[in-house]
Amino acid sequence: MNLIVAVDKNWAIGHRNKLLVSIPADMKFFRETTSGKVVVMGRKTLESFPNGQPLKKRINIVLTGNPHTDIKDAVVVHRIEALLEELKKYPSEDVYVIGGESIYRQLLPYCDTAYVTKIDHAYDADTYFPNLDADEEWQLTGVSEEQTYFDLEYTFTRYERVNA
Repeated sequence: MNLIVAVDKNWAIGHRNKLLVSIPADMKFFRETTSGKVVVMGRKTLESFPNGQPLKKRINIVLTGNPHTDIKDAVVVHRIEALLEELKKYPSEDVYVIGGESIYRQLLPYCDTAYVTKIDHAYDADTYFPNLDADEEWQLTGVSEEQTYFDLEYTFTRYERVNA
């Protein structure tokens, strides 16, 4: 299983249920990487999308503790065990965890590859991703050339679980 995330220099990912910044090349990378695949998210992440609608051209799976949640065009599961059972239907390499913070933390142990867009800026944030640089179970295996968007600098990185 994979995960895909954009983080700032403090591994922050969001503020008030919104992304810290929207970088067109990062959005394009996300679209191209996850299109035709399975995306796993929490309810708040889904609600942060335009009109709170599932992403097109993907299988959307939403993990939520709310038993009354029903989402058109998405698979809704209420427990991590049910999610893992549902994910057995798909090739592991086609599954992408896309947030938010609690979903990333719960599913990180099941992921083998992390696609992390690292933005060289510190934002005001209230949600964070675990720092993979400080986690000996993960190693950096790929870094793009530095990219710029206006005055922001960022890189596309890939981490892989050691002994995955």
